Amino acid sequence: MKVLIAPDKFKGSISAAVAAQAIADGLREALPAAECVLAPIADGGEGFAEAMCLALAGSWIECTAKDPLERDVPCRYAWVEREKLAIIEMAEASGLWRLKPEERAPLRAHTFGTGQLIRDAAERGARKILVGLGGSATTDGGAGMAAALGYDLLTSDGEDLAHDPGVLIALVRIENTNVIDLPEIIAACDVQNPLLGERGTARVFAPQKGADEKTVTHLEASMTQLAEIVTESLGCDFRDAPGAGAAGGIGFGLMSFCGAKVRSGFDLVAETIGLEAKIAAADLVITGEGRLDAQTLEGKGPAGVAALARKHGKPVLAFGGGIDPAAENLFDATAPIIDSPLPLDEAMRRGAELLRRSARRAGQLLKIGSQI
Repeated sequence: MKVLIAPDKFKGSISAAVAAQAIADGLREALPAAECVLAPIADGGEGFAEAMCLALAGSWIECTAKDPLERDVPCRYAWVEREKLAIIEMAEASGLWRLKPEERAPLRAHTFGTGQLIRDAAERGARKILVGLGGSATTDGGAGMAAALGYDLLTSDGEDLAHDPGVLIALVRIENTNVIDLPEIIAACDVQNPLLGERGTARVFAPQKGADEKTVTHLEASMTQLAEIVTESLGCDFRDAPGAGAAGGIGFGLMSFCGAKVRSGFDLVAETIGLEAKIAAADLVITGEGRLDAQTLEGKGPAGVAALARKHGKPVLAFGGGIDPAAENLFDATAPIIDSPLPLDEAMRRGAELLRRSARRAGQLLKIGSQI
């Protein structure tokens, strides 16, 4: 039996590569003869740069950038020399993982550091930059990123605004005379949310970053003001574009300030690693992520794997740390990796072990099934 193992990351616990290996190890304990092909995937979120770097035999560029609260932190992005291609994750500098829970500050956290990484890649001579969106600590519509690229965000007095999203309500004009030259930029996005409204970035995602109801209202007003001034000053309006609300609205910022095109992060990874051909050659496809839920349906990696498996008539099994009934119909079978009550921090710490054990149990069931 040939098994393709193509999981996404188990967020906060293990990377996609570690997850793929854990599944293979557990499966082989029950089915030693199984031929396991590992193809860790990513959508636009964390793990995107790693998956692309591995597939394209790239290297890593080390640099320093600002974190969401203006502190200098070591960062890296992937670089493919033969193509002069840079692959950046916005979460690298501007991610929620950069902050302790008590440091979450949705009215202060900004994307200036992501702009610094884009600037570094452009000044290095990149001909194309891929930016993976997801895992942000920010809700600034990419305003901080824009400032790092040379845009002047101005008040009515002609003064530069701070990078904080909380002050964007005072924005009255944007000037682009100092903007650096930018290459083609592709935003790899795993959600379809617009910038504003009930499905917008403030109302849907800001509460996950520490925003209470009052703060969400303030951020919605800030994003509305940013969208209005971008339209007036730059002559473009992407507030309703699918993906504009991704990663704290940086999807909107990349389209508005960088002329970026939005593509499915999963599709980019799938094309690069030849995922469809691997699925066509497999007898069984295995995928998974930290939680299989309604958001999985919005373009997350496992949903993409399942769609390709269905196209080629291949059965697909999905592992998850938690499994919502809303996502179950995507797959032929699902398997939770937690087999007894555990505190969340312990489950996160033992992610690889729990996944291996669950894969072993699945392998035992497959073995029984083959004997009936």
